Amino acid sequence: MRIILILLLLIGSVFADSPVDKFVQEDNVLVLKSDNFEDALKLDFVLVEFYAPWCGHCKALAPEFANAATKLRNEGSNIYLAKVDATQETELSERYDVQGYPTIKFFIKGTPIEYNGGREADQIVNWLLKKTGPAATTLTSYDEVHNFTLANPVTVVGFFSDLESADAKAYLDSAMELDEFTFGLVSDEEVMNRFNVTKDSVVLFKNFDEKRNDLLENINKDEIKKFIVQNSLPLVVEFNHQTAQKIFGGDVKAHNLLFISKSAAESENIIENFRKAAKHYKNKVLFVAINADVEDHERIMEYFGLKKTQLPELRLIKFEEDMVKFKPPTNDLLEESIKSFVDGVLDGTIKKHFLSQDLPEDWDKNPVKVLVSSNFESVALDPTKDVLVEFYAPWCGHCQQLEPTYNELGAKYESNENVVIAKMDATVNELENVKINSFPTIKLFKKDTNEAVDFNGDRKLEDLIKFVDSQGKEGSAPKPEEEDEEEEKAEDGAKKDEL
Repeated sequence: MRIILILLLLIGSVFADSPVDKFVQEDNVLVLKSDNFEDALKLDFVLVEFYAPWCGHCKALAPEFANAATKLRNEGSNIYLAKVDATQETELSERYDVQGYPTIKFFIKGTPIEYNGGREADQIVNWLLKKTGPAATTLTSYDEVHNFTLANPVTVVGFFSDLESADAKAYLDSAMELDEFTFGLVSDEEVMNRFNVTKDSVVLFKNFDEKRNDLLENINKDEIKKFIVQNSLPLVVEFNHQTAQKIFGGDVKAHNLLFISKSAAESENIIENFRKAAKHYKNKVLFVAINADVEDHERIMEYFGLKKTQLPELRLIKFEEDMVKFKPPTNDLLEESIKSFVDGVLDGTIKKHFLSQDLPEDWDKNPVKVLVSSNFESVALDPTKDVLVEFYAPWCGHCQQLEPTYNELGAKYESNENVVIAKMDATVNELENVKINSFPTIKLFKKDTNEAVDFNGDRKLEDLIKFVDSQGKEGSAPKPEEEDEEEEKAEDGAKKDEL
């Protein structure tokens, strides 16, 4: 009878209701609405994504979010992941100040904090475990450490003979701040010896490239964080939604970009050459592969003036005050040629690259003259003329709206030998000394001095005429802020966000 009772209790526990059984679930992610949101907040820990069905970033996050939820569920965790369609549940969106998608908040016993972790499943899980448990897992045997290092693509283990030492405390402080990584802690001398650790050190284990990196000196919080961030990326980083922040948010501000179609037959050999070259520039230049087969990458290629038929191609960018681009002198993608290109950029022998269209044969046929990079200086900076230039983008709605008025303006001054009305597509033509921050940007380059005066008036024919006739005195005053907000951002700012 006693055995039967025990079996009944065990069976009862197996079939006991889970605290989340009452929620609709999709891939182990709770589906929340206004009528069940408060019930979800009764859970100890729940990570909630406020999303929009049409949002590209939300679509990219969805499988990672589901994988993280499944991993936690399989481990029997009391941390749950949930999602809210913010476009439908507007009251919840307003209550939790949802201003962009996705907005992710972590509720601890009903109290929200902002989620600032990564967008990959392992990063999400690691962040949550950090917020709900110890910063580092204590490991006491060789097998524990070995299995621990195999659980994620990147793991960090601190080996310290004295867990109360300043180095060990600095390591734990770093572990608390680097949410996307999994940290272990070892103090057993025998285990340290089996991993060839002879002194206090921080070891980064990874399933790619060198497999392991050791920090043996200067074990303080800043150096530990720098060491981990620099060594956790592969020699060649595949650009995607998940890696974008790591690439452009890191300390390395020079990036060698390989635009390549991964479906091309020679792609593997080229990427291997790229990887071999990357070994020589670790922590100096980040090597990034951008797959041209991905539709979302088309805008990035457009910014660099590249078409899929031209690939594979290299471009190196440096983040200074602006993003500066460099183009290799040849399209040879052997290891030594790639190294020669990078060395040339670093030592200054390869100059900045500016996009330019070919000069159309009929560039001066119409009243509004067409400028490209190659004829800009000779036309716009002609000291005998006042030259008005509209810097536009073909896709810009304001530019399209202005076009008929601007053509009328060109017709008015067509026979005036002292005035030129011109335009330049600033998305495919770049100038070293003229920076465009919004479209359309209209500048008057004054004769004699070549002083550039920005037009900030209403884009009506009469206002443009006054601006030209007054040599920029009328219409150059800054517009009110609310009007400025209507401008369309130039690619130079948008491209960095898109990258």
